[in-house]
Amino acid sequence: MVFRNPTEERQGFGCIFDMDGVLIDSYRAHFESWRMIAAEEGLPITEPQFARTFGRTSREIIAALWGEKTCDEAKIADLDRRKEAAFRDLIREDFPIMPGARELLDELRAHGFLLAIGSSGPPENVALTLERLGRQSLFSAVVTGMDVTRGKPDPQVFLLAAERLGLAPERCVVIEDAPAGIQAAHAAGAKAVGLASTGRTHQDLAAADLVVDHLHELSPALLRTLISPRLHG
Repeated sequence: MVFRNPTEERQGFGCIFDMDGVLIDSYRAHFESWRMIAAEEGLPITEPQFARTFGRTSREIIAALWGEKTCDEAKIADLDRRKEAAFRDLIREDFPIMPGARELLDELRAHGFLLAIGSSGPPENVALTLERLGRQSLFSAVVTGMDVTRGKPDPQVFLLAAERLGLAPERCVVIEDAPAGIQAAHAAGAKAVGLASTGRTHQDLAAADLVVDHLHELSPALLRTLISPRLHG
């Protein structure tokens, strides 16, 4: 994939997609992979605990759930590696594509939107998702957890995605399923759409500029109006 990093910003609009909970309905696969690793290690995890941390990096989740029991960096790295490998095995077996994802991607590109991924996930997870989506060629930029040093709600991931698209963040909309992601999008200067996917409610995403239940509710015209109402109102 070729990343664009021009010296001058383009005109037009961009859409930056979070991956987990937006392009794939990965809540159950993530919870199951955490449950498997926790059982192997004799560590506690409940679904409410997981739900509170969903959308953060694996290392952040390990620190939040088991910080006192996993102080060793080598152990944290081992848990992280095993958990993400288990997750990929699960979604290879049953790929949980979000309804309407392919259709929305196709429609946005057909109407001139530049597309990016802005995910906290490891590059292996993002690569597998893009492969299974079959839409790699539609994305002009991909940012993963390996590309950033600060996780959401810090805006770094979305600022970098906009930069790689060659667009000002103000000309971008972010589609997210997590409150931290909504906060990160706004901190970057972008508009934010909250997708109330598995484990999320409209109340959780109330800070977004628009909250929807399904990707089918979104269109290029709606997102253009959200980004620049004065041009499209």
